[in-house]
Amino acid sequence: MRTALVIGTGLIGTSAALALAGRGVVVHLADHDPEQARTAAALGAGTDEEPTGPVDLAIIAAPPAHVASALADAMRRGVARGYLDVASVKGGPRRELEALGLDLSAYIGTHPMSGREKSGPLAATGDLFEGRPWVLTPTRDTDTEVLNLALELVSHCRAVPVVMDADAHDRAVALVSHMPHLVSSMVAARLENAEEAAVRLCGQGIRDVTRIAASDPRMWIDILSANPGPVADLLADVSADLDETVQALRALQSSDEAKRSEGFTGIEDVLRRGNAGQIRVPGKHGAAPTVYESVVVLIDDQPGQLARIFADAGRAGVNIEDVRIEHATGQQAGLVELMVKPSAAPVLTASLRERGWSIRQ
Repeated sequence: MRTALVIGTGLIGTSAALALAGRGVVVHLADHDPEQARTAAALGAGTDEEPTGPVDLAIIAAPPAHVASALADAMRRGVARGYLDVASVKGGPRRELEALGLDLSAYIGTHPMSGREKSGPLAATGDLFEGRPWVLTPTRDTDTEVLNLALELVSHCRAVPVVMDADAHDRAVALVSHMPHLVSSMVAARLENAEEAAVRLCGQGIRDVTRIAASDPRMWIDILSANPGPVADLLADVSADLDETVQALRALQSSDEAKRSEGFTGIEDVLRRGNAGQIRVPGKHGAAPTVYESVVVLIDDQPGQLARIFADAGRAGVNIEDVRIEHATGQQAGLVELMVKPSAAPVLTASLRERGWSIRQ
């Protein structure tokens, strides 16, 4: 691949363009908002000038509702040898394209399983997809050359290719992305009119649960409108779990010992099923989940403190697998939770204490 055209310069399109440009591909940028394309170009993602002839690959980075029309326009203009989209829903757009009577041998639907709660070109990074799954949904009609171009794009973005059927993909993302986003929004909505005294007690748990609720509602309306059935089915199952959990909690209020016992059993069941599901979430780089141990350090809220603690961990010969940061309420300080392999935790704890850090149990 020597040339590419990215149509849609939001978070995903600009991030892909940055990755390609970083690998020496000449990237042309287009958007319904020319200012957004100029912004992406200013970030080093390519040029907002039109290509003088067909490019090797056209990447349609439009919302699901606009994918078919954008692809059809690009195909009819013959802007590329191969075409793909990066929308988060795959079955619907392909059926729309089929209904338009287009030759789809030069097209493949794809979906990079990566994103942020922020949108737009200014949120883009060239390493957004690194180590993340990138779903490809070829059919028997897909030209081998187009599949190879898609695989080359995934390789340039340092993502991991995963081949799936389009409708199976849509059911899967409903489970791992679309339904969780709505649940996160519902939890965050409880905070809107909550008392200030309660909100001030927010810790890392509520931040983890509500982080994705900060995403652009307009973007998510487009996504959910393209995949409503599978999401509704999953939410119906969650609703049934909620009903059972509410009944179990009510039973815990009863003076009847038998009912209280049923309540304990019901709560334990949902918590244990949660444990069993969470264990299945892939760990670092998509590998099997790994159990890490936490080393919690108190740090001052001053510039350079994080750099110091990471440097000290490096001097101890310990690799930090993950990190969480939580500010201590009402103090100019914070807690840094360093996730390391269990065998490394005692080494890191002793080393950091020796260098003057305050370790919290």
